[in-house]
Amino acid sequence: MPHALSVDIEEWFQVGAFERVIDKVDWDSLESRVEYNTDAVLALFAETGVKATFFTLGWVAARHPALIRRIVAAGHELASHGWAHQRVFTMQPDVFRADIERARRTLEDAGGVRVTGYRAPSFSIDARTPWAHPILADAGYAYSSSVAPLRHDHYGWPEAPRYAFRPVADSPLIEVPVTVAAFGKRRMATGGGFFRLFPAALTNHAVRQVSAEGQPAVFYFHPWEIDPDQPRIAAAPFTSRLRHYSRLGAMAGKLRGLIRRHRWDRMDSIVAEMKSAMA
Repeated sequence: MPHALSVDIEEWFQVGAFERVIDKVDWDSLESRVEYNTDAVLALFAETGVKATFFTLGWVAARHPALIRRIVAAGHELASHGWAHQRVFTMQPDVFRADIERARRTLEDAGGVRVTGYRAPSFSIDARTPWAHPILADAGYAYSSSVAPLRHDHYGWPEAPRYAFRPVADSPLIEVPVTVAAFGKRRMATGGGFFRLFPAALTNHAVRQVSAEGQPAVFYFHPWEIDPDQPRIAAAPFTSRLRHYSRLGAMAGKLRGLIRRHRWDRMDSIVAEMKSAMA
């Protein structure tokens, strides 16, 4: 069974860990590393022979359109990560609609392809945003991968289904939650920083676990996670710095191992198979 490999494209300074210490008005004055890091991810994927989905900020696409074209030219799926990494539960419905419309328009202009997938920044569609999925459905998205079905200090929707579901009645939109590992009633995240900080065996266990239940896994990470030379933000809280900077140098090797242990594909390909199975 192929699993979904995904990358959330954002600058190192746009993460939730720094949102209270780096003002958005200062973003353009900071060192940009997203193009360099994403090219390194593209090279890693070419080396390992996999295709993936790149959930990309519109803010990044507006400043690096050539990078967007390289992602598409390499055969990967271009999808939306919103405009500027604002969490959905901090927006009003009209602001969210404008955000996804602006991001999609910019991505499609840069990449020359239709964008049909969306991932909320920090998996921020949850019980507080009952209006988000209907807006995505109305906008014509084929799928969302915006739910983390667990409890976390920054995000999470523990009551959400663990596997793909239709969040809007009479709509073809599918929500494909990110994969978590289940240990009894407890759920643990497996992608991004969790994959980087914890033994790879946890994520491998989760992939095997969902496979045994006839489901594809959904794995994600960020290009900045393979960049140990990125700037350090001393003003960030200790916990945020620990989560963000730990084991950056080990990430690329761990990714190679994970990719080689399992079969991977683009999100849109996985979703097409899901829709056939759910029909």
